[in-house]
Amino acid sequence: MDNAIAIQGIKGSFHHIAAQQYFGNAVALIECLSFDSVVSQLLNKHVDAVVIALENSIAGSIIPNYALIDNNDLYIIGERYLDIQHHLMAMPGQGIQDIQEVYSHPMALLQCKAFFKKHPHIKLIEDKDTAEVAQRIQNGQLKGVAAIASQLAADLFELEILANSIQTIKHNETRFVIVQREKPDFTEAKIDKASLKFELDHKRGSLAAILNVMSDCQLNLTKIQSLPKIETPWKYAFFVDVTFDNYSNFKKARSILEIMAEDFKILGQYKHTK
Repeated sequence: MDNAIAIQGIKGSFHHIAAQQYFGNAVALIECLSFDSVVSQLLNKHVDAVVIALENSIAGSIIPNYALIDNNDLYIIGERYLDIQHHLMAMPGQGIQDIQEVYSHPMALLQCKAFFKKHPHIKLIEDKDTAEVAQRIQNGQLKGVAAIASQLAADLFELEILANSIQTIKHNETRFVIVQREKPDFTEAKIDKASLKFELDHKRGSLAAILNVMSDCQLNLTKIQSLPKIETPWKYAFFVDVTFDNYSNFKKARSILEIMAEDFKILGQYKHTK
């Protein structure tokens, strides 16, 4: 399918909103209920790109998604930061006192924990996707059941919002990356961020030496995530994001890091959006 994008979740999900912000409304969406399915769509060439959540300002990194990108040799071409506002929604004509059960993604339930402590009569049930629950409520005309989802989901599935922005921490952002199969052509002048992966032995000073190179080359470290290599005890892979004002500084750092680090890999080069 030409100009098709795969997302985790369905229309009305936060992945859908991130896709809209990056690509506009003209692209065809392929809805998947797991990140593995999203990547399979890309590898099988059913879509041109996918949108994948990588980290949340409250919950931290979504580590399996780093591995999906790395293990399948995919390439990050862009990013979007999305303000996540969780709303409680149900079929019209009900109040919170009428709601007996709330279904939602485990992450959404976790982020709204304090709100539900005030409503102990509501049973919380984990589900696959926020928007898919909203769709199910509308399709089944379910009463006494609510979803936690986006304003877009409420609009698409004609549900009534019973409580706005119920997440415990009001400033709640998720970073999504846009991923393709191959490295695209790009203009160096427009690139000011890169995602890297490398490996280091577990010995004193190895990581500090790498960080010193980045600092000396005027790279700003915005993210570092370590993952143990399961098959090699005491060896670690590091996923790093850096920003820079001048692409030549990044090229200089890259040439040094390729020598110093093992299995050095560029996961993506793109325009920073924040």
